[in-house]
Amino acid sequence: MEEPPALHPVKLYVYDLSKGMARRLSPLMLGKQLDGIWHTSIIVHKDEFYYGAGGISSCAPGGTLLGPPDSVIDLGNTEVTEEIFLEYLSSLGESMFRSESYHFFERNCNTFSNEVAQFLTGRKIPSYITDLPSEAFWTSFTALPEHHPVPPTWRKYL
Repeated sequence: MEEPPALHPVKLYVYDLSKGMARRLSPLMLGKQLDGIWHTSIIVHKDEFYYGAGGISSCAPGGTLLGPPDSVIDLGNTEVTEEIFLEYLSSLGESMFRSESYHFFERNCNTFSNEVAQFLTGRKIPSYITDLPSEAFWTSFTALPEHHPVPPTWRKYL
């Protein structure tokens, strides 16, 4: 009789980069409540994997400069071995998630975590995290007075 494949837990670490400031200041600045400015990473095979302007990186869980996460979401389990996962990460680092591909709105730590979560478990990360950049941008953009011109750097997003 064949042994069942080993299951490896997959977790999402969620950090609030604003350290609570978004919750307090967003109603004043954006006219809308934001609970945080989210940074996420995936924990699997005893390491934390994340993406930023420096590309894909890893460390011991909770070992980033951000310290311990503000919350941990259990994404389930994966049968993907560490070897296959590391090959997958390598291919992502050479294609979609190169360091020069980082973009605050379109390709960021949360889109990376979402991609990896789907590969490992078939599940997406919560939409309140993945929708935040566009939600914050459009909220702040629509809150501008009508006579205020659109900043030239924003035009590429419109």
